Amino acid sequence: MTKLVHNLGLSPTLAFHDVYSLDDPSLLAFVPRPVYALLLVFPVTETYEKARTTEDDPLPEYNASGSGEEVLWFRQTIRNACAPSTDLANLITSALPLDPSSRAQLLETSPSIAQAHASAASGGDTVAPSAEANVDLHFVAFVKSPENNLWELDGRRKGPLNRGKLGDNEDVLAEKALDLGVRRFLKREEELGGDLRFSLVALAPSMD
Repeated sequence: MTKLVHNLGLSPTLAFHDVYSLDDPSLLAFVPRPVYALLLVFPVTETYEKARTTEDDPLPEYNASGSGEEVLWFRQTIRNACAPSTDLANLITSALPLDPSSRAQLLETSPSIAQAHASAASGGDTVAPSAEANVDLHFVAFVKSPENNLWELDGRRKGPLNRGKLGDNEDVLAEKALDLGVRRFLKREEELGGDLRFSLVALAPSMD
């Protein structure tokens, strides 16, 4: 994943790192700080779907656009492409003035996205599923905005979700951020008999 995003324009000073524990300080110490984003991959369970629809039902559709947005959110319309990729600078510039539906169309029709996704899929050790395959795994990102809010970014929701305020010196792997984000997510699965299989990677300073 790091090689892919570097090829697409992400600064070489940043990289993705595996997060092996949410509670063991010795394992958390392997992750460089600050952590700018967490990517959680998990099975789409009945528990997740029920919680998603219950929380989303009273919410309006998110239609914001432009430089006044606190975060840049994309609606997911491409199957098995939870982490769409293109040249990052061009993507942000092109998507910023668009509403979420138009952003989704931008991703769907971009040849560079299709090429980057195919290249990343073919570079791994596991055979990638087709776009039409019924895959039960999904990605959610947690990021901290310049206003110190923790945002949950899930392309299957009605929009980005503000999970709470963080301190100036708290990154997304801080205890408070984990309680508001990833731990809250997993606690719900545990309490309601869901599936606790998950993996987590962090976007943080490169160790190279």
